[in-house]
Amino acid sequence: MASRSPVQQNPDIRFLGKLLGDVIREHGGERLFERTEEIRRASIDRHRGEDIADLGLEKLDLDETLAFVRGFGLFSMLANLAEDRAAPVAEGASDLASALRVLEEDGISREDVARLLENALIVPVLTAHPTEVRRKSVLDHRAAIARLMQERDVANGAAEPADAVETAIARQIALLWHTRTLRRDRLYVTDEVDNAIDVMREVFLPVLPTLFERWESALGRELPGFIRLGSWIGGDRDGNPHVTAGSLDYALSRAARLVIGAYLDAVHDLGAELSISSELAPVDPALEALAKESGDTSAHRRDEPYRRALAGIYARLAATYRELTATDPPRAPVAERPAYASPEELLGELETIAAALERLGGAGLASGDGLARLIRTVRLFGFHLATLDLRQNSAVHERVVAEMLAAAGVEEDYAALDEEERIAVLRGELAGARPLRISWHDYSEETTGELAIIDAVARAHRRFGAAAVTQYIVSMATSVSDLLEVLVLLREAGLYRPGERAECPVMPVPLFETIGDLEAAPAIMREALALPELADLAGTRGFQEVMLGYSDSNKDGGYLTSSWHLASASEALGKVFAEAGVTMQLFHGRGGSVGRGGGSAFDAIRGQPRGTVNARIRITEQGEVIAAKYGSRDNAARNLEAIASATVLATLEPERIAPFDAQRFASAMGEISRTAFGAYRALVYETEGFVDLFRQMTPIAEIAGLKIGSRPASRKGTDRIEDLRAIPWVFSWSQARVMLPGWYGVGHALDAFEDKGLLRAMAREWPFFRNALANMEMVLAKSDMGIARQYALLAEDSALAQRIFPRIEKGWSLTHDGLLEATGQSYLLEHSPQLDASIRLRLPYIEPLNLLQVELLRRHRSGEDDPRIAEGIQLSINAIATALRNSG
Repeated sequence: MASRSPVQQNPDIRFLGKLLGDVIREHGGERLFERTEEIRRASIDRHRGEDIADLGLEKLDLDETLAFVRGFGLFSMLANLAEDRAAPVAEGASDLASALRVLEEDGISREDVARLLENALIVPVLTAHPTEVRRKSVLDHRAAIARLMQERDVANGAAEPADAVETAIARQIALLWHTRTLRRDRLYVTDEVDNAIDVMREVFLPVLPTLFERWESALGRELPGFIRLGSWIGGDRDGNPHVTAGSLDYALSRAARLVIGAYLDAVHDLGAELSISSELAPVDPALEALAKESGDTSAHRRDEPYRRALAGIYARLAATYRELTATDPPRAPVAERPAYASPEELLGELETIAAALERLGGAGLASGDGLARLIRTVRLFGFHLATLDLRQNSAVHERVVAEMLAAAGVEEDYAALDEEERIAVLRGELAGARPLRISWHDYSEETTGELAIIDAVARAHRRFGAAAVTQYIVSMATSVSDLLEVLVLLREAGLYRPGERAECPVMPVPLFETIGDLEAAPAIMREALALPELADLAGTRGFQEVMLGYSDSNKDGGYLTSSWHLASASEALGKVFAEAGVTMQLFHGRGGSVGRGGGSAFDAIRGQPRGTVNARIRITEQGEVIAAKYGSRDNAARNLEAIASATVLATLEPERIAPFDAQRFASAMGEISRTAFGAYRALVYETEGFVDLFRQMTPIAEIAGLKIGSRPASRKGTDRIEDLRAIPWVFSWSQARVMLPGWYGVGHALDAFEDKGLLRAMAREWPFFRNALANMEMVLAKSDMGIARQYALLAEDSALAQRIFPRIEKGWSLTHDGLLEATGQSYLLEHSPQLDASIRLRLPYIEPLNLLQVELLRRHRSGEDDPRIAEGIQLSINAIATALRNSG
């Protein structure tokens, strides 16, 4: 059996850990420092295998407990930062240059890649799913430390000492120590929008144009903006009553203010730079025309046509800013000029300046950083910055359409109709331009709110352009009528326009979430694409999107069955779309944790079934993943490039598996999936008392009290697992170190599958299975049945825990042993030493937090009402989530 090497902390972790210790001693006191050190050393010794009876946690009083938890939480955050610097969270550590080399070995040229990218679309979509437990203030200090660590790198490589930078880092850690960790109030939707806008301003806005500059250099040609930014924040109404038409207006206006404000700053800077005089250089006629139209009459700039032209562009941008944001620009323009009708109009004038510069001094003068980057930025972000998706549950659309049909005298009881009858009614409505809405009718609050959203989208299209809102996600889509209902609603605002060839700039996108939905998806889309109303729209836009839900399919059927049904549905949908002659675009609704589709996006994209990517993919980025992947510009660049590389490889790379092997692997996977599904459902949905044990042994109730999002934890306010949102379901099991959604049932399936040699071949040769096992292995390494047993002791009904928890322990052992046998390892993560070291580094810091949390939960649930107990529970939830990283 292979032996594990000792965990070696990287120098950054040692450096930051020492500074944190100094801060705790100085600001928390010598007593707290000594007790923290005693617990830390004892926990580390225990994890090294030394016989330590207890960790000394009982010596902490409540005040010390709160301070200790904060300290361990801060260490985990600093360790994350240090590891991101040493081994960045780049999905697969791949870049486009590496992908090009791989493809060239297969005879695929750079010209082939460039042609592919002409019609490619890759969209990371930011969502406000509540899995980020840290306050923005904390994240801001973390970002400041990351920047200072980069400065320290430079200082250490220079002659000057790095003392001043290290002092600044210590100051930031001290500020963190004194920064309140927990939110006092629940976030509003506007807060979530503002947080996302900060990420867009600090990261996406500067990073994407720089990436495109590098890629264009590598491919030797100008590239279209195939990576775009998407968002759900302000448009995702599914189960969130706080998202309204006002939220949508606010999100779009804030985005416009940011992006147009950035253009104004860039144009202002260009005006300072382009001081070219007409007395010293010839003036291009098109540029001269721009200068004359600018309204700039300053005698100081009479001989400076570039500056005058830019002054005119600034004036038009200022008018656009005022029109779209209802606020004044940061600087007054030199003249009043009309606003731009579209980003393309702005681009035309910027390109006029670039062309004049090129004629004057060649490409070198025209491609100066400022102007070239501004042109790229406008191409990528327009006036809207990020395309905002709408999302609502299909049941809401059904009720709204039913009410409107009844009020208009078209159909008295739409809900009572079968699917064929519904389609007939809806198609009849879509054939004409007559609206259903009756101005004098007193509609329900729900219908009024939904119609207000549609009206807000129509306004957004007029103000920001059609790219502002292009997708309407239909949650829990189970039929073709679910899509037609959305078109009927869009028609009410003039967005759907019937005719010989119907038009609609907003695409209804079905979201297939449960195992049953995924199985039904191909048949539903075959029927949908056969209808002229939907087929014509797909033909006009050139593609149709389908969204696949990872979280709810996992909650419904368990990890492996969810993964397999997602892959199978993708492949089956690909065939349906090919038969219909329509390009398929898949939108992958992934979360941060493995139980919600998390793990390496690079490996996940590259492992998609052949023919399902087609250089078009959208992926949700949620909660703590946003900070992990896009918390710094370097990390964002690596992760965006890795997603792009994976998409190119998944589309162009030849199939590596022979057809015979692919067939037998799929057949085996079908059998494994069925067994895993049966074991998972038997425990979670068919075991009497399971839901009671879940709620008693995990901090689900306490998590619901965290102020980390604007929407409720449960869709319907019941105790049923079916109605519980996937995030608190996964989050709760993670806190208790069970991680059940990421592995339960798999061990039963691997144990029951007789051909172990075939399992090993699948793990070795099949990217899908290899990736599934790798993600599950990470979850198993972070779980701990010994700690989980302490949580099980919290159950009010001890007989219930004694009856059910051993089944969970047995399932974990079966999964652990089955994975090792399939992968040929002697211990978890033997083949991933870097990840193994990262997790093992954290475990001694997580265990005391878990044990303290258990004790605090016990006291809280026994009726102790000291507010420090409740605060300690929430602090421990925060600290454990930070240490585990992808636990939500």
